[in-house]
Amino acid sequence: MNSGLKKFIKSWLITAFAVLVTALLLNKHVRYGSPGDLLLAAFLLGILNAFIRPLLFLLALPLLISTLGLFMVVINGCLLYLVHGLMGTRFEIDGFGWAMLASILIGLISFPLNLITGNTNNRIVVQRQSQRPPNSRSDDDGPVIDV
Repeated sequence: MNSGLKKFIKSWLITAFAVLVTALLLNKHVRYGSPGDLLLAAFLLGILNAFIRPLLFLLALPLLISTLGLFMVVINGCLLYLVHGLMGTRFEIDGFGWAMLASILIGLISFPLNLITGNTNNRIVVQRQSQRPPNSRSDDDGPVIDV
């Protein structure tokens, strides 16, 4: 199987799991008809994230910069609410506020799962800085800025 296809299937299953957990947590406000509808909603969300999300990011760039990226929650909520609009009664969200909350939960659930499965380019690295040897000269060490 192609590695790109494997990555897509892993991402799709992780998103479907995150949408399922979100629907269970917000069961009165996010509803789905059957497990197939849930898989279709995750698939549509993945397609919208791949094609429409970059365009929305570009259009909303001034808002993203001025809010330090917090406007991404609104964009993600819009995409999830669009999935609701496309699927109708098969995947329902009570309102845009619930779509924003659901998108936050989906992100919080899928991010660690993508890290664990290695399905992302993001990495968390913790480094300890070694202590300076006792005979080192301190006058040759100036301020260091790590970027």
